[in-house]
Amino acid sequence: MANILLIEDEAAIADNVVYALETEGFRVEWKSLGQEGLASVKEKGPDLLILDVGLPDGNGFELCKQIRAFSEVPIIFLTARAEEIDRIVGLEIGADDYVTKPFSPRELAARVKVILKRSGSNGSQTSDDSFEIDNERSAISFRGQRLDLTRYEYLVFKLLLNRPQRIFSRSEIMDQVWDEPETSFDRAVDTHIKTLRSKLREVCEGKDAIKTHRGMGYSFQGSAREV
Repeated sequence: MANILLIEDEAAIADNVVYALETEGFRVEWKSLGQEGLASVKEKGPDLLILDVGLPDGNGFELCKQIRAFSEVPIIFLTARAEEIDRIVGLEIGADDYVTKPFSPRELAARVKVILKRSGSNGSQTSDDSFEIDNERSAISFRGQRLDLTRYEYLVFKLLLNRPQRIFSRSEIMDQVWDEPETSFDRAVDTHIKTLRSKLREVCEGKDAIKTHRGMGYSFQGSAREV
């Protein structure tokens, strides 16, 4: 199930797009302001972005440039202007497609499918390979199955998930996770990593999500997203 971010200030259009995409099985987040959408791209990393050119707090073209500075997420522009120059500008700054209003939400959904397939982000692989962090419930899931974690196991794993590939030393993990790190031993981290790995094998056998870096610490190898 791919995650789609829609940045569109017209509620009626947004409602129709959200309905059409959710009917096709996508998960959709809607933001009405560009800066809200930008924050969501940075925080959650959607599989595809649908971006209105005319927003109350800025121009969609400029927002696209900001996003392209740190992300290659596929982008479809929505606009009320059909001039060729607008289409050219949109594509030149990094958009993948361009839809002129009024448009058919079903046609837009079809274009979304094509672009996701072309980019290799059709949602099924993302769902299978990504851990999901539910901050409200203090839970982490994999392939729809919630991990049965203790408080410290959850906090340790969440720390690693939020920074993939980043190596955390034992002392860093202690300082950021434990309530009173000075009263605990570094080996407490090793113990929790060991039990965490055991629980991970129960839901993702053969997937080595936590890597040991001898003399350095631990890192998360994979992808994660907040839900």
